[in-house]
Amino acid sequence: MIRVAIVGTGNIAHAHMEAYLTLKDRCRVVALVDIIPGKAKRFMEEFGLSCDTYEDHAEILPRQDIDLVDVCTPPYVHAQISINAMRSGKNVVCEKPMAASLEECDAMLKARDESGKKLSIIAQNRFRKPIRDLKALLESGIGGPVRHAQIDSYWWRAHNYYDLWWRGTWEKEGGGCTLNHAVHHIDMLGWMMGLPQRVTSVLANTAHDNAEVEDLSVSVMEYPGALATVTASVVHHGEDQKLVFQCEKASFSAPYEVFASIPQPNGFPLKTSDKEFEKRAEAFLASLPPLPYELHTGQLDNVLTALETGGEVAITGEDGRRTIEIITAIYKAGAEHCPAQLPLNADDPFYTVEGIRAHVPHFYEKTASVMELAGTITFGSDFAKKESK
Repeated sequence: MIRVAIVGTGNIAHAHMEAYLTLKDRCRVVALVDIIPGKAKRFMEEFGLSCDTYEDHAEILPRQDIDLVDVCTPPYVHAQISINAMRSGKNVVCEKPMAASLEECDAMLKARDESGKKLSIIAQNRFRKPIRDLKALLESGIGGPVRHAQIDSYWWRAHNYYDLWWRGTWEKEGGGCTLNHAVHHIDMLGWMMGLPQRVTSVLANTAHDNAEVEDLSVSVMEYPGALATVTASVVHHGEDQKLVFQCEKASFSAPYEVFASIPQPNGFPLKTSDKEFEKRAEAFLASLPPLPYELHTGQLDNVLTALETGGEVAITGEDGRRTIEIITAIYKAGAEHCPAQLPLNADDPFYTVEGIRAHVPHFYEKTASVMELAGTITFGSDFAKKESK
């Protein structure tokens, strides 16, 4: 039985708790931590748990009966809590984004290596079937090499979204929609295409004058033989999120769609797709094994399995760092109005939290700070295939 402590009992912790309840034969939550007085206790009562509650994560560090610390706090303390937990002999799963800078990511990786503990960074969309299928199609090679990737990380958040105490500042949120929303889609891009060679970006705040950070960014990423365009937004009504990979022989998308152009003698395409190619793609996907769980449950099942067997976690600290490196390049390019070359080195001003804060634009000043906001949260697109009308 793996014993878990959840640090941070806000909105995202509910998704983690639901996963642990699904996997209750293998794990048990024994401690909850939240800096807001009474919040951890309310979370415990909401889920009918019997466990200890704390207001400071340092209080759980001496405990020897905790195997896994699950970090669900705002981003600015991800690194500190994760490092402290691993140094105290505990494994860690940390919510996205991994940290607020590459320097913090590297410190987390160092703590992992020195402690011998496991570290996994949440990227739950990799455990959605449509995303797993898209990755498998690209890796199969049936479409040929990627020529262009279109990443639409479209979200919508009302003006008061940034009234929550930790949101909307470079100090505590660490960034805007690029870091805290598009992190999902940028992780998927990095998973499928790796680290780009160069990034060009524009940052803007178009609708949230109560936040220092961007609510819209548009980037072009250069890969060998390919380009990717990435839009990060919290101003898009309908949140029509998608990933589209244009390959040599066909395009593959999530939500699922395959289109293989048929050329005419003059080089123009017919309007219809190559149905034989579509059948090949569908047959390939039908051969893939089913996913036992999806989203957070899928990833936490993987983490528990790694702890039980001594194996490796599917989503590593290096995966989390790569995503932060791409996002940091977006901020560097957008702030300096100049393309950013990758990889970013330790002597780059944007390598540290202090360097990022000193160079990024402050679009507005934060004008409100409330401890909690009512309502539920959403997780964006489920990437399910859209039915024809």
